[in-house]
Amino acid sequence: MSALRPDLAIIAANVAPGSRALDIGCGDGALMAALRDDSGVDARGMELDPLGVAECVAKGLSVMQGDADTDLADYPDAAFDYAILSQTLQTTKRPDLVLDELLRVGRKAFVSFPNFAHWKVRLSLLWNGRMPVTRLLPIAWYETPNIHHVTVRDFRELVVSKGYRIEGAWFLSGDKLASPAAATWRAEHAVFLLSR
Repeated sequence: MSALRPDLAIIAANVAPGSRALDIGCGDGALMAALRDDSGVDARGMELDPLGVAECVAKGLSVMQGDADTDLADYPDAAFDYAILSQTLQTTKRPDLVLDELLRVGRKAFVSFPNFAHWKVRLSLLWNGRMPVTRLLPIAWYETPNIHHVTVRDFRELVVSKGYRIEGAWFLSGDKLASPAAATWRAEHAVFLLSR
């Protein structure tokens, strides 16, 4: 699992072996392949980009082309032990409704996202008056798929307002785990495990 992106490695380490997982926005299927090969997980995927779908199929992964905003409705209730949405929440049209769907189709949900309140983002806005372009946010504001700029605090408030439980939370600064203390401004990325 060392080849996985850090947020995906956290998720992979916390998915129960032998479980069923749906990876929404699965990209090239790296997480699904790791779950299948290392933990015997029945991993399925949904990906909007046809190139990502093709990469998954080439790896022998079960994937369908679909959109998190509309196509999760096609899955039955509690069809999976885990619904996984990694680095995709901020690209959806209605993150609040997608969160509801995650916890409808999965008994638990992993959600990871870039924290737009990280100190480097704040400093770039303050100092330069511009949206940052960094290693972790490498695309200019006019090309980015990010349409909602979520922060750790925003996400926690959304979870509380919906009455969901946070079963686990991990914060990344660069590629390393960071303390949850002051995660709102210290964490570049966040990973949450949720349940109803």
